[in-house]
Amino acid sequence: MAALKKLWAAARAHGEALRYLVFGVLTTVVNIAVFSVCHDSLQWGWEVSNLLAWLLAVIFAFFTNKLFVFRSKSFALKLFLFELVSFFGARLLSLGVDMVGMWLCLDVIQMHSLLAKIIVNFFVILINYILSKLIIFSKKHEPNRGG
Repeated sequence: MAALKKLWAAARAHGEALRYLVFGVLTTVVNIAVFSVCHDSLQWGWEVSNLLAWLLAVIFAFFTNKLFVFRSKSFALKLFLFELVSFFGARLLSLGVDMVGMWLCLDVIQMHSLLAKIIVNFFVILINYILSKLIIFSKKHEPNRGG
């Protein structure tokens, strides 16, 4: 817990990219944990396991990105719905990358599922940051900020 507090203090001091990294790691932990439980423990297919892991990780990521990373505090209905729909829309794009990457790693290359999930998540995180920063939580969409 002390390490997490130090990490959070560093994230607050060093800005948005570091905060995104912290919550990106936590989102990735949610994603990988749910995938592992469903796929490895419950023996579900990788496709269903990956979709459920994606859904829970995206819900977690939306609220942490909104509130802590990009500090979009408004819950005005129009802005909130824009952010929510944009976030899920962008995540659908990264879900496509995730599913294709997992298919390549698991079905084509025959890689271990946990290693595949970690490698694919690297690319997904990069895409998600770019879309979140430039489109979804852009300050131009907030009231009185020029958009």
